[in-house]
Amino acid sequence: MAEIRALHACGNFGKIIPVRLKTHTDLMNGIKKACEDNGIKQGVVLTGIGSVRKLTYQVLTPNDKVKLGAAYTDPTSLPGPIEILSVQGSIFQTEEGDMVLHLHGTFSDKNGKVYAGHLVPDGNPVLATLEATIAEITDVKLIRRYDEDTDMKLVTPEKI
Repeated sequence: MAEIRALHACGNFGKIIPVRLKTHTDLMNGIKKACEDNGIKQGVVLTGIGSVRKLTYQVLTPNDKVKLGAAYTDPTSLPGPIEILSVQGSIFQTEEGDMVLHLHGTFSDKNGKVYAGHLVPDGNPVLATLEATIAEITDVKLIRRYDEDTDMKLVTPEKI
């Protein structure tokens, strides 16, 4: 049996914030502002559906220049309208205390072709609406720290 390696800390849900972003609002900036306005420094984006005027995202591809052998591509942009089938992700802090979002999603274009990937800030303006639910996680800190195994900064849960 393979070794199980995991970092975890037991926390609780705090505030639950339903959000509606209005037209022309950047998806990531709008969710980040809702977190800031409600004092959320760590948590999860549980749900997100709606539409964007254009989609800007990255995907993971092989890359032999990095320790893991894989890295995100440069951002790709698709013209809209684009339907948001789902968005979810993590809300955490840097070691300096800055709040960060890490969002992934699935999307479809006007022909129903599906795309998926890592969302890029400032590149996903809402078309009609984005309906999202944010959940705060309390009694735990989610901190992005350097991970020697991957040579990357990754989220590390820590009990407060």
